[in-house]
Amino acid sequence: MRHQNKTVKLGRSQAHRDALLANQVCSLIIHQRIRTTLAKAKAARPLAEKMVTLGKKGTLHARRTAAAYLHQADAVKKLFNEIAPRSATRQGGYTRIVKLGPRKSDSAPMAVLEWVDAAAIVETAAEPATEKPKAAKKSAPKKDAE
Repeated sequence: MRHQNKTVKLGRSQAHRDALLANQVCSLIIHQRIRTTLAKAKAARPLAEKMVTLGKKGTLHARRTAAAYLHQADAVKKLFNEIAPRSATRQGGYTRIVKLGPRKSDSAPMAVLEWVDAAAIVETAAEPATEKPKAAKKSAPKKDAE
């Protein structure tokens, strides 16, 4: 039985799982939202929230701890300079998971992991053109004058 075993293994070795989750958190920091499977989103969420807690501390030790886990200097910089100050008044719950439908290829449940206090990101679909381009009229092929 798996009593009190909280580690979600995701079908990977520990090193592969750690690298995957660190990359997911870095992508979340850099892009503000990521679209992934529901299981990966649920696994990455606590790690992202721990990184924000480190960012709120703002100490050199916290910065080095985050850098040791994330392995990307630009993500650490953005975490400490933008995301952590934005979440300074919040006591926790920095991320949200929005469930999407199943993925078309293998029906895996998909989700969006995003920051709660991020600016609203509006995804605009390609707007239909108001005027349809005029199609060239086809004329009968001209016969050569004999």
